[in-house]
Amino acid sequence: MHRVATIAAIVDQHAEDAAFLWLRRRREIDGPVLDETGIGRIDQRLEANLEGLMAAGKAGWEAAQARFADYAEPGELFVLGVLALRWGDADLTEVAINAAASLGETGLSSLSAAIARTPRENLRPLVAKWLDTSDARLRCLGLSALWHHRVDPGPRLHDLASYSDANVRRRATRLAGGLGRRDLLPAVLAGLDGETAKERLAAAFAACLLGEARSAHPVIDKIVLTETDQAEAAIEIRLLTTPLKAAKAWLQTRLGQPLLRVAATASIGLFSDPSVMPWLIQKMREPELVFAAGLAMRDLFDVDFNDTDLFTIDPADLGKAFESLTDSPLPIADRVARWWDEGRGGRRNHTPFHSMRRLRLDALRAAIATPEAPLADWRMTRKFPAWM
Repeated sequence: MHRVATIAAIVDQHAEDAAFLWLRRRREIDGPVLDETGIGRIDQRLEANLEGLMAAGKAGWEAAQARFADYAEPGELFVLGVLALRWGDADLTEVAINAAASLGETGLSSLSAAIARTPRENLRPLVAKWLDTSDARLRCLGLSALWHHRVDPGPRLHDLASYSDANVRRRATRLAGGLGRRDLLPAVLAGLDGETAKERLAAAFAACLLGEARSAHPVIDKIVLTETDQAEAAIEIRLLTTPLKAAKAWLQTRLGQPLLRVAATASIGLFSDPSVMPWLIQKMREPELVFAAGLAMRDLFDVDFNDTDLFTIDPADLGKAFESLTDSPLPIADRVARWWDEGRGGRRNHTPFHSMRRLRLDALRAAIATPEAPLADWRMTRKFPAWM
């Protein structure tokens, strides 16, 4: 890292924009709104700002540090992590790791994202050291690197899956499932009795990928009932690993439970059954369920709804009862009803649109169908110049 002539205002803008763009990417990367092209455009802009900071050398690092000092947030930490790791500077990497400690699990997640955007050759000397240390945080970072870059650590994964720290075990079992490591099934099944709900859900997810959904289902069902913050993810993996008729019956009971109505409604599109549309349109008229109904609708059709007038980002467009809603975009029930009645959900000529969520679900379905196969990296994006 060198000191070069720079314009301070431009360098500061790079630091601000990089943090903002990554936050937007994180929000959309597994979502139903953007496809690989839309994410690719964000990636191009994000990369341009990161390269601007790197080209600025010492001034770029100082700008990123100053921004984190003012706003100790995930986006600012992500920028620090990317710069330190891409430069391969051990001292700067330690600064970023120490900064992450102040944000707890969120900090680890931000550094994990920085690791995902770092070339393997930069990470190779770090990962071996991280996995060998007694520091659980560093072991988590090492496992994040293996997950993002789909690297199998071999026999070492056995020890990591039974490590004393729950966060390490959680990441290790997730990796075992993603890599199709059926030799680690005993450790994965042991994780179903883990210390935390997050560990138990990760173990259930891995067990399903390894062909042991029957063992995982009781754990998933309990999480759905007792851990509302994880209910949506638990419902999703439950439906993906349950035969269709049984899955519909299972979800029907959750739709009748007040605390699960929203998550269950959002998941109904996983059945790929457009006949549910009249029911969804009714739910779009309820403030509590309008956003969830819109999510389900996006799962049903390979249509780019961004190019239609069926959704709005202004809740006030839906009426006074909806004005206080903060989620968006929201479906406009009357317009959706006309669209459905006229064309039965896009049975017209259109360019197929596969959102990032659709790509993730397809990858999960493929891995569940073939337990010995690794989980594909669905987050590969098409990179387009930012001006296109």
